[in-house]
Amino acid sequence: MEIPKIQWYPGHIAKAEKNLSKIIKRVDLIIEVRDARIPLSTGHSHLNQWIIDKKHLLVINRSDMVSRASIDAWTSLFKDKGIDPLWCDSKKGMGIKEIIKSATKLRLSIDKRRLSRGMKIRPIRALILGFPNVGKSALINRIVNRKIVESARKAGVTRNLRWVRFGNGIDLLDAPGVIPPDLEDQRAALNLAICDDIGEAAYDIELVAKEFIKIILRLHKKNIPNVSINRISKRYGIDLIEGFQDPDQWILDTANKHTAGDTRRMANKLLEDFRNQMLGNFSIEVP
Repeated sequence: MEIPKIQWYPGHIAKAEKNLSKIIKRVDLIIEVRDARIPLSTGHSHLNQWIIDKKHLLVINRSDMVSRASIDAWTSLFKDKGIDPLWCDSKKGMGIKEIIKSATKLRLSIDKRRLSRGMKIRPIRALILGFPNVGKSALINRIVNRKIVESARKAGVTRNLRWVRFGNGIDLLDAPGVIPPDLEDQRAALNLAICDDIGEAAYDIELVAKEFIKIILRLHKKNIPNVSINRISKRYGIDLIEGFQDPDQWILDTANKHTAGDTRRMANKLLEDFRNQMLGNFSIEVP
């Protein structure tokens, strides 16, 4: 089954990214936020250009939605690349202290460099950067310990660039989610759709749900922790192993059982159950 091209680049994101390219020259630190379920797919292709001469902090949010084994494996992979990721759950506040500590340490390094050049110390400017719906605004609210920016688990809530004053000599810039204008990697685009990191208008939800079933099979064959075929089959009352041979038929059978034959509603239910951790906590990308 071939997935139709997934493309999502709303006007407010295009405008924000244009403004961002100007502002990014004036920031000192880039705090990049990714989704723990898809740490590669939520990495921006332009990042290496943006972080030249900038301090970079990688924060991987939604750590509660994946297994400990997945966190350890991804941490090892990133460390091999010279990156020490920080894991957090911005919804519950887990890992926030470590992020503040790391940002403060980088601020001291920036202060030292400015002093060595005969420049005055000022609050450093930190840009919170990431794809839509990875939890950037929720992270800012946790860092400043109050609800100062709107946040919700859906793409496109933040629509304007906004500076937020934080203590510790750091100013935070909350930016709309930025995505490449052309999602060339359609496998990554599929992962974004599954995790609700791009708007639903960009894809056919039934085809995405059927591709998700195929991903479950691949993870199951690799014995990825927390991927339970029995759990999923029991939840919907239809054997998922047989469904792997024909995802269309599995969606139809479960739709007949749960959504009065409405396959679109069933596809949405399957994806929402994954997003709400009803199918287990696991990453759909494997290091």
